[in-house]
Amino acid sequence: MEFDRYTVVLLLTPEHPPELTEEEAGRLQDAHLSHLADLHERGVLLAAGPVGDPGGARYYRGLSILRCEPDEALRLKGEDPAVRAGVFELVAMPWMLPAGALHFTPTTFPRSTDDV
Repeated sequence: MEFDRYTVVLLLTPEHPPELTEEEAGRLQDAHLSHLADLHERGVLLAAGPVGDPGGARYYRGLSILRCEPDEALRLKGEDPAVRAGVFELVAMPWMLPAGALHFTPTTFPRSTDDV
């Protein structure tokens, strides 16, 4: 059997996140969304979005599926301005599933909260 290989990256709130003003948080959120849109336009980011955190243990914030290996996914996601600012931490996991089991429909990712 053949498998498709992806990487799932979780965004987590760090134990000691930075304290930001509402204006700073808004600018970082827009920069975060723009970074995701850039990765999607490059064809490496297939899906991304916020997630709920039922347990509250690590403050799960988001999930991304990328078409690359975990090391590359961490490098690309590490370029996110919100990650660089310490708003998010990253965890990457390889994910394999039977070839062709999952299809991603072309779409457009928002570049700012105004686009949402």
